Amino acid sequence: MRATLEIVEGDITDIAIDVIVNAANERLMPGAGVCGAIHHAAGPRLAEVCAAIGHCPPGEARITPGFDLPARHVIHTVGPVWHGGTRGEPILLAACYRNSLVLAREAGCRGIAFPAIATGIFGYPPEAAARVAVTTCRAEANAHALPSRIVFVCFGREMTGIYRKLLG
Repeated sequence: MRATLEIVEGDITDIAIDVIVNAANERLMPGAGVCGAIHHAAGPRLAEVCAAIGHCPPGEARITPGFDLPARHVIHTVGPVWHGGTRGEPILLAACYRNSLVLAREAGCRGIAFPAIATGIFGYPPEAAARVAVTTCRAEANAHALPSRIVFVCFGREMTGIYRKLLG
């Protein structure tokens, strides 16, 4: 594996890294949870740039500056809404991670921090989502030199425990 995979328990908006990932909505507008926190910490210019981009379908990703965040960039990706796993949710969630890593590589980012995409209001079961995240990021780390540091930022002990179990 070329990249290191790490776990950090805390607030993704505090991470000093090249790029953080936003678990966004399709309109890329400020929302609840991690999306709202990122928009709040980045300042109003982030919402202006996102409004100009306009839309991001589930599984895809868009990159913007980080503005007032310690991260240089924000990658916005839209996870799938959980419907029991029967509507391609694992494929779409894996695409979120893969497409975010592609954008990070194209921007020359050495480090990327991910939240637990789709596990909030989109309802994806945390353990299933973490398995997709770790599996996808490991495969990408084995195939590419950048980013060389992949951080899973976990909000709370429960999510941290899930990732620790998966990463050993």
